[in-house]
Amino acid sequence: MMGDMTAGSSGASASGEAAAATRTGPDLAELLRRSARGDEAAFADLYDATSRRLFGLVLRIVRDHAMSEEVTQEVYLDVWRQSSRFDPDRGSALSWLMTIAHRTAVDKVRASEASRRRDDAHATTHQDIDFDATAETAQASLEAQRVRRALATLTDAQRAAVELAYLGGYTHTEVARLLGLPLGTAKTRIRDGLIRLRDTLGVPA
Repeated sequence: MMGDMTAGSSGASASGEAAAATRTGPDLAELLRRSARGDEAAFADLYDATSRRLFGLVLRIVRDHAMSEEVTQEVYLDVWRQSSRFDPDRGSALSWLMTIAHRTAVDKVRASEASRRRDDAHATTHQDIDFDATAETAQASLEAQRVRRALATLTDAQRAAVELAYLGGYTHTEVARLLGLPLGTAKTRIRDGLIRLRDTLGVPA
């Protein structure tokens, strides 16, 4: 899909790059609104304006180029289906897009890890069980479940900031830029999210 969409919107991309010299960039919120009405040209412009950035985020999480292309395709299919749900009062269009990309990439990584664990479990069925290793694996799985439940208690804004910072490996400045927020606001969301995680997990201050 990425190749088809790029080819189909090459003209829009070229004109967009030329216009970029005289303006800060396209109105992503307006492109999303038009996409929600079924405007394919607007969606192509949205793709041209954001795909490089979203792919970069996905790649940092997935760490596999081919898989990242597939995930990015899934992201834009999801954006096309959900564009009517975008609410500018709850955040910037770029923040909304980055949140979808981040969530989809993290889900892909988790699914891949789950598949790998199933394969590993199958491979060990004919081997002696290492009880210490099994106990460690079980404990790690329990801890991961606790963290996922704790993340679910955060607000959408807090969770997006915390996951970008600590799962995506972005600095506070990068998180602010990716979410279209002032640096102070990004830092506050990360700090508040971590405090809430700490309290939920029962970690001493």
